[in-house]
Amino acid sequence: MILVNKDTKVLVQGATGKMGASHTKRMLAYGTQVVAGVTPSRGGTKVPGTEIPVFDTVKGAMDATGATASVIFVPPYLVLDAAAEAIDAGISLLVVITEGMPPQDTAKLVAQARAKGVKMIGPNCPGIITPGEALLGILPGQIFKKGPVGMVSKSGTLTYEIALSLSDAGLGQSTCVGVGGDPVKGMEYPEVLTMFDNDPETEVIVLIGEIGGTAEEEAAEFIKKNIKKPVVAYIAGQTAPPGKRMGHAGAIISGGKGTAASKMEAMKAANIGVALTPREVAEKVAPLLKQAVRK
Repeated sequence: MILVNKDTKVLVQGATGKMGASHTKRMLAYGTQVVAGVTPSRGGTKVPGTEIPVFDTVKGAMDATGATASVIFVPPYLVLDAAAEAIDAGISLLVVITEGMPPQDTAKLVAQARAKGVKMIGPNCPGIITPGEALLGILPGQIFKKGPVGMVSKSGTLTYEIALSLSDAGLGQSTCVGVGGDPVKGMEYPEVLTMFDNDPETEVIVLIGEIGGTAEEEAAEFIKKNIKKPVVAYIAGQTAPPGKRMGHAGAIISGGKGTAASKMEAMKAANIGVALTPREVAEKVAPLLKQAVRK
């Protein structure tokens, strides 16, 4: 497992809002150690529907509870201030769920996080889950099962679909990381891939990508040079018309680059197993796991 486990203490920024409160309760129900909410001017209250205390500041919440991770559910134009506050307070992990964050704000935030050594996931992401241990974000915990498959993905919905097919096939997951689909974001494929490669509980890695940009081609080259564990990839948007944007802000093809075909070719050239459908991912992972067990 990587990034989070049952001992991770979590605070939720924006926990008193509708989305924040709803998903705080879901994270708690999963078993995540949510220890605090943060909403300016609401300090001294409780997260609606829970006994979780609300603080006015991140520093106050961290000092009182020992939280090391923050999940952010604030509106797009408030994310930069909220996340910067968490970074200044000494948070170790930031999970930004919010969609629609201005790219300039994201670029500033990513620079701040990297300068302070803070691991940041998102924005516009479903979060992260270590099955049976901790869920940070909006992932549907019931479809994930503990096991040796590490997952890193741009797409929330595809993460769910592929995780469910893996679980149905008896292939559990070590940790699943949704990095988000925006063109500017925190953790990218190489950093997560490296963490999985160094994780003793992960034996096979699944990479889920989509059309647009060059992140998948760059990941393929990185895997070829640096990753020792077997990787299976699925690229969404194989039938997308030329120039079509598919859902995410980063999923747009331009200048003939970023097509599903170019990404799949790069993966195959790097000796990465490429699935043509989400369900085929499990079919390609299964024999690789058997080989890993034999080794």
